[in-house]
Amino acid sequence: MIKVGDTLPATTLMEYSEVEGEGCSIGPNPVDVAKASAGKTIALFALPGAFTPTCSAQHVPGYVKHFDDLKAAGVDEIWCVSVNDAFVMGAWARDQKAGGKVRMLADGSADFAKATGLTLDLTARGMGLRSNRYSMLVKDGKVASLNIEAPGKFEVSNAETMLTQAKA
Repeated sequence: MIKVGDTLPATTLMEYSEVEGEGCSIGPNPVDVAKASAGKTIALFALPGAFTPTCSAQHVPGYVKHFDDLKAAGVDEIWCVSVNDAFVMGAWARDQKAGGKVRMLADGSADFAKATGLTLDLTARGMGLRSNRYSMLVKDGKVASLNIEAPGKFEVSNAETMLTQAKA
């Protein structure tokens, strides 16, 4: 399992872009994790699924709400990673009004989740292999802090915890 001091896994996530620009076409675009995190401080949080209750009611809204505070604390970007496809993540970004604040990154085949060792098997609930709920502060591609939730909990991966760690 990934731990503080480790480098993020060399994987590719997908991001749905609604506007063409900066080398991105409209639709799904690859995001090379190593290149995208190089030289930046990133508040990364991961969750089991788009449009799920806790994720939609608390997790994403907290990061959207605290966007300015996190930026003021030195965070360059906020990433939300979930085992969904880029189209779903794009629709969820619109629903959550996350545009320009939280990058909604799709881990469609759970490659990032598997590489971090932070998977959650929800096969019995008809959802397959997903990501565990967690957050991490990433500095120049390396994990500076890691907050992994216990099963069924939402206590340590929230935006407020991340803000405290970013300020430290």
